[in-house]
Amino acid sequence: MEIRREDGDGDGDSQEISLQIAAASNSFGHSIELMSKPPYLTNTNINNNNRFSHIDILVDHSTMNRDRPVPIFLKFEDVEYKVRNHAVSRLKKTVSKVAIQVSESQDRYKKILKGMTGSIGPGEILALMGPSGSGKTTLLKVIGGRLSDNVKGKVTYNDVGYNSAIKRRIGFVTQDDVLFPQLTVEETLVYSALLRLPSNMSLQQKHQRVEATLKDLGLERCRNTKIGGGFIKGISGGERKRTSIGHEILVDPSLLLLDEPTSGLDSSSANRLLLTLHGLAKAGRTIITTIHQPSSRIFHTFDKLLLISEGYPIYYGKAIDSMDYFSSLRFIPDIPMNPAEFLLDLATGQVNDISIPEDILEHQESNDPSKVVIKHLQLKYKTLQEPKEKEENHGAMKAPENLQVAIQAKKEYTLSWIDQFMILSKRTFKTRCKDYFDKVRLIQALGVAVLLGLLWWKSSTHTEAQLRDQVGLMFYICIFWTSSCIFGAVYVFPFEKIYLVKERKADMYRLSVYYACSTLCDMIAHVFYPTFFMFIVYFMAGFEKTLTAFSLTLLSVLLIAITSQGAGELFGAAIMSIQKSGVVASLILMMFLLTGGYYVQHIPVFMRWLKYLSFMYYGFRLLLKVQYSGDELYECESFGGCRTLQSSPSFDTVNLEGGLKEAWVLLAMALTFRLLAYLCLRSKIEASTL
Repeated sequence: MEIRREDGDGDGDSQEISLQIAAASNSFGHSIELMSKPPYLTNTNINNNNRFSHIDILVDHSTMNRDRPVPIFLKFEDVEYKVRNHAVSRLKKTVSKVAIQVSESQDRYKKILKGMTGSIGPGEILALMGPSGSGKTTLLKVIGGRLSDNVKGKVTYNDVGYNSAIKRRIGFVTQDDVLFPQLTVEETLVYSALLRLPSNMSLQQKHQRVEATLKDLGLERCRNTKIGGGFIKGISGGERKRTSIGHEILVDPSLLLLDEPTSGLDSSSANRLLLTLHGLAKAGRTIITTIHQPSSRIFHTFDKLLLISEGYPIYYGKAIDSMDYFSSLRFIPDIPMNPAEFLLDLATGQVNDISIPEDILEHQESNDPSKVVIKHLQLKYKTLQEPKEKEENHGAMKAPENLQVAIQAKKEYTLSWIDQFMILSKRTFKTRCKDYFDKVRLIQALGVAVLLGLLWWKSSTHTEAQLRDQVGLMFYICIFWTSSCIFGAVYVFPFEKIYLVKERKADMYRLSVYYACSTLCDMIAHVFYPTFFMFIVYFMAGFEKTLTAFSLTLLSVLLIAITSQGAGELFGAAIMSIQKSGVVASLILMMFLLTGGYYVQHIPVFMRWLKYLSFMYYGFRLLLKVQYSGDELYECESFGGCRTLQSSPSFDTVNLEGGLKEAWVLLAMALTFRLLAYLCLRSKIEASTL
């Protein structure tokens, strides 16, 4: 490889590096050597017998000190993928009045990919084109290691199979931009850098990497703008997509995979995005992108093209040679046409404005011309292109041994548990702080507190009726914070599932760290609002005015709230559906409400076990015990004289002198709910990341 530096005019802020990639007679058709040879390239043998391709890289001073990614030569050969066909049913045919049952095993699976072969090296962009449902995204997921079950064929990275070390060198940008809408562009990249970059990098170096990424992707102007989405105003679609790309290239991936990066963008934004990808490829990365129907300008930025039709490849090679290839097969557009539009028409078999060979329609059983065209193109690919591709790029020679060693070197990105917790807790609080201190929630807590205080203004326990009223207030407080905390927690994991799955696939942090941050940060709201609420209600309602009684009542309410939060997290993690979680939470809350010990104190024996599952039952009993004393007197003005509170019908099933064992039960429930919630969350998320 030959490197040439040229000093630019003016202030010399940038310099050109011409990388000359020599095509060798190896299994890739390429060999690469960089200017400042990294350790894994020091003894690479270069064979200059074949053609040369030049890649000019514009390197900015801000990125000169950045470690270049390890070059990846990717090969995939005869890749097939199938999914279980749930629609298959048992069929019966009657032949000569004999019922024959069709075997299910033959139709149990449906093939999505049917023999994909190709290769691509660093500095190149491979476009996967085809109509919707042709298998583009599926192939991209197979290459990225996100699909492994029911996959046949071979995918290698520098002649090495997929493993955990290679996983960390792959960046995957999904079609949907999964970014927290509450964070700004800069905050999104900063938190990603802090979590994903290695611990041996200083904080300053990580921020410098973020600054360089913002500059490289042209995001400096919107760095302080929120990502937005839904009801939050934010950045444009093109800026959002570039932020998603920045989120992946922060860790300097060798292989960058993008699923429909131009989806939803106008032609100008899409073109700028592809120019950005072109620059990233020039830095030595291997880039593969799916694309539906690009403009002609975008089409000519691709180095290679794989055209897919119904799961079969019908063209693989240089993008600029695709028109000549189909012309050689006598498929010629009758009108001036965008090359991408022409290729997509061929992939779907729609040849209304395309001249086709007349002989392919002769002696065909099918009456559908589109199927005939697609079948013809698939056959031509099998006979003309696939053997050539396998011979040239999937030969006997292996990748240089030093590249094989380099690609298997593990990149230690995992921080300690405490470091991850500190970073993630800050991000969690920042993304949810608007919900924590929402005006509506504050007004709700204030309004309900004032209303209850006015309804039970200066209540007392002098008579049985007054005592029953005050006990009713206690039960309502228990109901209010149980329901508020359950529904405040039940939707957290279903809402954040898409973010969690994406970040777990990238190994950004441990799942235990996420759960600890989530439950502790949410606990802020579940402690703040009940405390604010009780300071108002307690003194307006005329409860016992001692510091001990108030403190114990407040702690009891907080314990009820924290236990309810754990129950809500468990329901949400177990079901992971926004609609279903809410329904289940409502049903269980209703059961707890009826068995809480206020509406029905003497529950039938065969239903009595339900109350022991209800934390509302224990919470209500705890509130009664900390507020009232069994030997306290009331009804002193009645005909029978003073009586103790323990003798009241309101406390038939509650021993007011029985100690505070309910507090320990609630604490055990709170811990058990959280442990089960974590196990359920782990099961759901790990299943989604396989």
